[in-house]
Amino acid sequence: MEWTADVSAGDWIRERIDDPWGGTIHDVVPRGFEAYARVLHPAVRSRPVGRAWPPLPYLAHEREWDAFGRSGVEIDSERIRWADAARVFGTRLHPLAQWGALVRSRGDEWNPDAWQQVQAADGWQYDAPEEGRLDAATVAALAEVLAAHTTTPDDGIVGLWEGHGGLLGFYGETPSRAFLTFEQTPETDDPRHRSFLERTVRDPFNNVFRKPTWQQGMLPDDVSQGPRLELPGRAHVLFRGGVSELARTDWALHVPWRDRIAEEHGFDPSALSPSLVWPADRAWVAVTEVDWDSTIIGGTAETVAAVCADPRLEALGLPAEARLQWDADEVNR
Repeated sequence: MEWTADVSAGDWIRERIDDPWGGTIHDVVPRGFEAYARVLHPAVRSRPVGRAWPPLPYLAHEREWDAFGRSGVEIDSERIRWADAARVFGTRLHPLAQWGALVRSRGDEWNPDAWQQVQAADGWQYDAPEEGRLDAATVAALAEVLAAHTTTPDDGIVGLWEGHGGLLGFYGETPSRAFLTFEQTPETDDPRHRSFLERTVRDPFNNVFRKPTWQQGMLPDDVSQGPRLELPGRAHVLFRGGVSELARTDWALHVPWRDRIAEEHGFDPSALSPSLVWPADRAWVAVTEVDWDSTIIGGTAETVAAVCADPRLEALGLPAEARLQWDADEVNR
C-alpha cells in the first residue's frame, strides 16, 4: 500500500454525497448503491472484581471514586455487542438504534455525556462504542467479506481523515498529542527530561517569542504536505492498495501509517482504521465517519447480505436516506 497524490480518484464520491450536509448518511456515504449496511462498532463493559462500582455521576460522588481509585482493585473488561447491551437494558436493537437510547441514558445535569458510561443492575459498567475507529480484528473481518465482493480485491483506494491526532506533521508550538506516563522512572525523574518537557510546552508568559516549528507526524513529511481528497467538511489522505491487504489479521503492521511514534513510547503496535475504502471497480464503499459509532457499507444487495450474515460482525441493513443523529432512535424513546 502506497501513498498517492492523485486525489482525483475520489472525485466520484464528491459527486454522490450531499453538499451541504442534509443530516442523512449521504453526508459522507455516496448515493446510488443498491443497498447499505451499518456495521456497529463493538462496545466495552467492565466491573470490579469482588466489589461494586462507586455510584455515578462522578461529580456527585468524588470521594467514593477517589477512594476506589486508590484501592488498586482489579477490573474485568470485555468487548460486547450492541444486542447484548439491549438485552441488559430492556431495549430493542434496530437499524437506527442509538447507543444512548439503547442504554437508557441521554445525559443529565451533572454530565451531558453520561451515556458514554452507564452502570447496569448486573454490576457491569457499559462504555459507549468508539467513534470514528474500528478495532483491528473487525477491520480484518470486514475486509475479508468485502474482498469477496469485488473484481479488484488487490487494487483500490484507502483514505484516512487528516484530523486524526498525530497522523500528519504540521507547524506548531507543540505536538498534536502527548503520551502520559503513569510511573516514575529514572528517565521521567531526570532533570534533563523535565527540562525537555518544559521547553516543549508552550508558555505564553515566559516564552512569548517562541515560533512554530515543524512537528513530525506518523506519516512522512511529503505526505503531510501533499494533496488531500477534499470532501464537504472532511479531507482525506489517500493510499493506493487493495482491500485484501486489510483482510490480514496483522494488517496494522504493514500499512504506511503504522503508529511507530507510539511504539517508541512503549505502546503495542497499532494503526488507525481507514476512514474510506473502495475497490477500483467501485463495487462498494466503506465509510467510517469520525463522529459516528458505526461503519457504513454501500454496495449490492448481495454484498450487504454477506456483511450482515458474517458472525464476526454485528451489522444491520440500513435504508437509504437513513439518519444516525443522537435523536434518530424512535423505537427506544
